[in-house]
Amino acid sequence: QSSYGSTTNKSYHINQSSNAVARKSPSVQLIMTRQVSAAQRVQRENHVYNNSFNPNKQQPTQIPSQLISNNHTYTSTYPNKNPAFNDAAIFPSTFVTNNPTYNDATTYFTSFAAKNPTYSDASFFPCPNYRSYISTSSHASTTNIYLNNNDGHNYDYNSLQSYSSGTSSGIPQAPVYDDKDGHYIVHPGDDLTHRYKIIRILGQGTFGKVIQCWDRAYNTHVAIKMIRAVEKYRDAAKIEIRVLNCIKQNDPFNVHHCIHLRDYFDFRNHICIVFDLLGSSLYDFLKSNEFNPFPMNQIQNIARQLLTSVEFLHSMHLIHTDLKPENILLDTDHYRSVPSKGQDKGVRELYNSDIRVIDFGSATFEEEYHSSVIQTRHYRAPEVILGLGWSYPCDLWSVGCILIELFTGQTVFQTHDNLEHLAIMERVLGKIPDRLAIRASRQPQSKFFRNGKLNYPNHETSRQSKQYVRETLSLRELIQPHACAFNRQFFDLVLGLLHYDPAQRLTAREALRHPFFYVPYDNDGRPLRY
Repeated sequence: QSSYGSTTNKSYHINQSSNAVARKSPSVQLIMTRQVSAAQRVQRENHVYNNSFNPNKQQPTQIPSQLISNNHTYTSTYPNKNPAFNDAAIFPSTFVTNNPTYNDATTYFTSFAAKNPTYSDASFFPCPNYRSYISTSSHASTTNIYLNNNDGHNYDYNSLQSYSSGTSSGIPQAPVYDDKDGHYIVHPGDDLTHRYKIIRILGQGTFGKVIQCWDRAYNTHVAIKMIRAVEKYRDAAKIEIRVLNCIKQNDPFNVHHCIHLRDYFDFRNHICIVFDLLGSSLYDFLKSNEFNPFPMNQIQNIARQLLTSVEFLHSMHLIHTDLKPENILLDTDHYRSVPSKGQDKGVRELYNSDIRVIDFGSATFEEEYHSSVIQTRHYRAPEVILGLGWSYPCDLWSVGCILIELFTGQTVFQTHDNLEHLAIMERVLGKIPDRLAIRASRQPQSKFFRNGKLNYPNHETSRQSKQYVRETLSLRELIQPHACAFNRQFFDLVLGLLHYDPAQRLTAREALRHPFFYVPYDNDGRPLRY
């Protein structure tokens, strides 16, 4: 699992306008042209991506010589009918191929709208700022799409696809861009469109890869989340873009500590989402620091920022559903080494503990469909495990688990089994309330409770599981509220975030008003006096 998040099966796409109502785009100019051979497509692609980047290059566009010689219609009509435009956003070729009457950029993907009628509004559409023309193939019953960008080049969309075909009729095999699992094969130094140059891979997950790139337009490094060329991951990326656009529109100055969308595009059938290049995740920093706890003043700072993010998301009726240390990035992970008792080498201490919440691929609006299972196991709320339905409070449960992890350095609910998970909860927080047990017992196939009590241990429980649960410390033993003022207030805050009953759990707004945030503390949890 890499930083900048993973994705789940969701759906697509918003305009980048700050206006909530999508702006109409000029009609697509469709001009039929003749097929260019596969060899010429490869040569043209090399021409496109090897040219130097010049953001100030003017229209009309320049056309590769191979295309000019094979395309009399294009050269005589296209420059006059397609003036300069702002951006070229590549979209799946099947959309135009299957929708020849498509003439408005506010038209949304038909397959998406059919499956998701609640999304059928003008805010869901393919990226509007493009012009294209279509070439019918003389070799097969396919259609080629050429996308004209404002860098003065013309992109053959088919040559940007990830495919491999055997040679026939003298046509050479097309280049292979993906591995067998649909991951893009990354080569440092290559280009992702004219604008981004690949530097290195930052990480890889089930969703795809995260790549550090150089942005030639702004002369800065960025992180690009490159989604696998698999339909379910593409769908998930589309809904993440939708959520990211919503966040950016509602928080243009980024005061709520959620990662901001810089750009997005489709490259060789891989959706690419561009973010600021940030530091490591909280989990990665904990791991590199040998799971030593964070200083108490930094726990307070991170808790305040995290709750601010959650309150902001909830104010938009949006539930993150996958809050965890891996999905919280540090703005910068620069640190110093400080001496620590009982350790030969020093402990890492951050200079700056500012954070950004990432990975909105699983985010769900309150009024939309709720899948039955959400959240990463260790941060999963009891109502999700018990099948009682979920809403905003599940995010606050995750926040409580994260804060304990920052305080102790260890995951509090380290398990992969539902019944054992509930047993650990009872060890940490006390008995599950009868009203929740009764409601859970009414659920079909519920085997968690017997006679109002948790059915643990039972005849299937292993000796190792019994020992692990027995050795688990209670929340009071973990935090030791009697030790100092910080611990006392921190214990009370976490207890409110980990209330079994979601209706009685602290909201993000209530948590931000907790006395824990009234007094600043030093690294050792002593109140600072001014």
